[in-house]
Amino acid sequence: MTDDDAYLWLEDVTGEAALDWVRARNAETAEALTRNPLFDGLTREVREVLDAADRIPYTRRRGPHLYNFWQDAEHVRGLWRRTTLEEYRTERPDWEVLLDLDALAAEEGEEWVWAGAQTLRPDHDRALVELSRDGADAVVVREYDLVTREFTPGGFEVPEAKTTIGWIDRDHVYVGTDFGPGSMTASGYPREVRRWRRGTPLSEAEPVYAADADDLSAGGWYDRTPGFERHFLSRQRDFWHRELFLLDGAGPDGGGTPRRIDVPEDAAAYAHRQWLVVTTKSPWLGHPAGTLLAFGFEEFLAGGRDATVLFTPDGNTALAGHSWTRDHLILHTLADVSARLEVLTPADGWRREPLADVPPHATATVTDTDPDTGNEYFLVVSGFLQPATLYRGEIGAGSETLRRSPARFAAEGLAVAQHFAESADGTRVPYFVIGPEGGPQHPAAPAPTLLYGYGGFEVSQLPYYSPVRGRAWLARGGTYVVANIRGGREYGPAWHRAALKADRPRAFEDFAAVARDLVDRGYTTPELLGIEGGSNGGLLMGAMLTRYPELFGAVVATVPLLDMLRFHKLLAGASWTAEYGDPDDPADRPHLADLSPYHRAQADRPYPPLLLLTSTRDDRVHPGHARKMAARLRDLGHRVHFHEHLGGGHATSTNHDQTAWNEALIHTFLWHRLTEG
Repeated sequence: MTDDDAYLWLEDVTGEAALDWVRARNAETAEALTRNPLFDGLTREVREVLDAADRIPYTRRRGPHLYNFWQDAEHVRGLWRRTTLEEYRTERPDWEVLLDLDALAAEEGEEWVWAGAQTLRPDHDRALVELSRDGADAVVVREYDLVTREFTPGGFEVPEAKTTIGWIDRDHVYVGTDFGPGSMTASGYPREVRRWRRGTPLSEAEPVYAADADDLSAGGWYDRTPGFERHFLSRQRDFWHRELFLLDGAGPDGGGTPRRIDVPEDAAAYAHRQWLVVTTKSPWLGHPAGTLLAFGFEEFLAGGRDATVLFTPDGNTALAGHSWTRDHLILHTLADVSARLEVLTPADGWRREPLADVPPHATATVTDTDPDTGNEYFLVVSGFLQPATLYRGEIGAGSETLRRSPARFAAEGLAVAQHFAESADGTRVPYFVIGPEGGPQHPAAPAPTLLYGYGGFEVSQLPYYSPVRGRAWLARGGTYVVANIRGGREYGPAWHRAALKADRPRAFEDFAAVARDLVDRGYTTPELLGIEGGSNGGLLMGAMLTRYPELFGAVVATVPLLDMLRFHKLLAGASWTAEYGDPDDPADRPHLADLSPYHRAQADRPYPPLLLLTSTRDDRVHPGHARKMAARLRDLGHRVHFHEHLGGGHATSTNHDQTAWNEALIHTFLWHRLTEG
């Protein structure tokens, strides 16, 4: 295929000709799949687990309250609400509703979707509420009074944009938004940081800092930790390189001089109380990539480089994350993709002790702490066949079980196994198989199998309990597989960097190796093997379709990235050149042309059936990727189903109705293609 793109007109997101094409494809897909006898049953079952009243209502503590956002059959858009810990411990907590999005949407005639809220420490009596129109990344911001439970008249309010905003104090915020020409980067994110005072027009907010136009973004925030109050700025050059600044001498009314904190641009660094905490992404000061270090903050600014090593990786273990309480650090690591938790106490040489026992092939996630006030933590543990359990604990004082999620599908006769496939270059690639107990040790007939992968942006694929996957796939006799291919962070920074830019095919080879290993072990056959991925995982699906079509019986790609020669010109695409390369750079263009599924598609090569899902309101990955790929493949004579929700954003859904419809469509397609042909 040449650079002349016959399908460029489909990039016109709301153009009438493009939308007419979308409506025609939607109708064809609905006709082909929703009339299948499976579809209605799948829709009901998925909707049932999504709306279940006994789901765990996950919370965030803000002062004396636990906040939660909740959707169900009666509250399609959802409720922002709060309760107390004492109430939360009861079987039926008394929730105080703060904002009813269904009522707000009806009142204002907008398709409002919840995008989050920031409360003002330490009193937590005001919030900056973010609302999205129909699931887009762009939001509107409104100040909310948590005492009167209404939007604050004349309060902080920002029109729709990809805004960043955060409290300084009651009367000041840092804000980055669309101030007009030149205020946003080429990637569509704020280029400027401004200090905005209550009662003044947004347009008159005081400029504090500006990144370059071709940077990813700029940010500013205020650390309100008592005794360690500081103002910070950041310049995000690209996805993997950032400069961090202390704004010396700043006050809420202005002033301050940016002072760069001298850590490597590829490191993750922040200040916490008296420490500067750094996670290395490349070797630094004699420490390997993936190390977690703590420096004295003031000593580091004065030139000191003596660090306490909080974690050092090895060949099987990597840092997954960490969380602070008032007096402790909770360290989350992965050992061959299984979770481990430790508590580090910055006394007596950073004393270490286990936090909790985590079962094999399970994930433990600290969902909340309050590092200002105490040593409370909330912890969720789950696995592929293990429903989530929510614990609350206080370090040094034990823990309690707050909630257990009921089983949503029958797991009898099912088991989880971990295997390692050998990739083309000899790398061992782990993957999890969830299916009939015994597996290849006691071979049964190969089963319909769904293989999921992502492979990019340091996103790890960890064990998790999915009621939807359980109902729609496992309970119907399918085998489910999760591949931990390179591009993620399962084994630290090197695992990610092994698949960057021109090395992206390593991720593709890993995924193909897992597919072959599944067949070799007797789990499935190519005809019974379906695959699924979204966003960057959609690129992976496009690569599998065009590079290894003989390995698969069906392919599902949601909100996919597929045109690797124009991605940087579409919406947020310019922000991903650090991951893939720059099509305008002659050094990168050849490998991007080779990576691009859109440009690799051929007429004379048999491809498995493909389902493409996207959203008109996706302002992250342009719907033109999926549209153009569907049009090109159709014209080349291949079997393609395409569906585009007019709303939904990058998630392709904003409520349980849409989610259930999407999942029913995907699983109907897979069951039909893999078992009926």
